[in-house]
Amino acid sequence: MKKTLILALTSLALSTSAVWAADAALKGDPAAGKTKSATCAACHGADGNSTNPEWPKLAGQSEGYLYKQLQNFKAGQNAEGGRYNASMAPMVAPLTDQDMADLAAYFASQTTAPGKADEAQVTLGEQVYKGGNASNGIPACAACHGPTGTGNPAAKFPSLAGQQVTYVKNQLNSFRTGARANDNGRMMRNIAVKMTDAEMNAVAEYVAGLQK
Repeated sequence: MKKTLILALTSLALSTSAVWAADAALKGDPAAGKTKSATCAACHGADGNSTNPEWPKLAGQSEGYLYKQLQNFKAGQNAEGGRYNASMAPMVAPLTDQDMADLAAYFASQTTAPGKADEAQVTLGEQVYKGGNASNGIPACAACHGPTGTGNPAAKFPSLAGQQVTYVKNQLNSFRTGARANDNGRMMRNIAVKMTDAEMNAVAEYVAGLQK
């Protein structure tokens, strides 16, 4: 399993190298991003810490990941690697690449507000997050998202520490059903389809309690 994961990560790094080269020409300006984030605040909070459990916290997320998601939302669900959300579609439609880079830089510069986990579920959540489930072929979440949930900015794997529980559960389920398909190499879809509802719920609770 470890060998398979290493090969998958190597393939991902090679496939994203060209994207990184293109992105490198853009330099996000946090100050400009703050000004442009006014419309984002209604859902994600002025500093990127949403209060609605269905909307993700953006504060402290890596610039590369945020920029990629904005690009994917603008591309739309019908595009290869695209992503769709009824609320996000009209928000990203007028954004330029520079706007996206500025917004990503601003929210990345903010601090993630601590989350709270359901203590009754953290044991199972920690087990799956750190060790996976060999019987079902589920790798450890920590392999890509880090032991403390800080993510992997170089590979554009998101930070999960402190994230909204409901949002994480919804995204895992969307990966499982294929409603969300902007994961490189189908990595998340291939994992989520093997997870039980209990494992998804427990992992979502566990990461909510992690702190960077």
